[in-house]
Amino acid sequence: MRKTTTIVAALVLASFAGSARAAETVVQRAVTCFACHGEHGQSEMENTPSLGGQQAPYALIQLFMFREKLRTFDPMNEMVKSFTDDDLQKFSDFIAKLPKPQPPAEAGDPARMQKGLALAQQHRCNSCHNADLSGKENVPRLANQREDYLNKTLAEYKDNSRHGYDGTMADVMGEVPKEQIADLAYYISHYR
Repeated sequence: MRKTTTIVAALVLASFAGSARAAETVVQRAVTCFACHGEHGQSEMENTPSLGGQQAPYALIQLFMFREKLRTFDPMNEMVKSFTDDDLQKFSDFIAKLPKPQPPAEAGDPARMQKGLALAQQHRCNSCHNADLSGKENVPRLANQREDYLNKTLAEYKDNSRHGYDGTMADVMGEVPKEQIADLAYYISHYR
């Protein structure tokens, strides 16, 4: 009898917890996101992307991929595993309304900026991600993303250890020499 009572009590508590979670607004639930991605989506954590100003369709796809474990990173997979399709949509819309990341206070080294610009043009970053690197639809915003995160992500596309929902970035990064990734990331992170 005691075991049955314990199980019933656990189910009732889980039901209340689920109801309370459902009653929370996206803003209330996003507090957990901000612990890693920074206040208002402006990351200050190494190798963690800023979310602010990201395109809603892109954010939706990424959240879906994390939920379905098509993209694996344990903290994110755990965070969104119980998200409904409606939750995914609400969170992606919320992310798109966060303020976009600002460029660093310093303008950036002119020589490195010139190298990075040439690379961005040569490899058509300004085509898919827009001339101002703001992204569009299912293509992410890159402008003023964290430099360390860009270095890591571009290198992962280059060595094929990160997979997108299509092979475009692997194809693009296949053409970029490994030693030029740092200049490209520098340019994108300091974009003005």
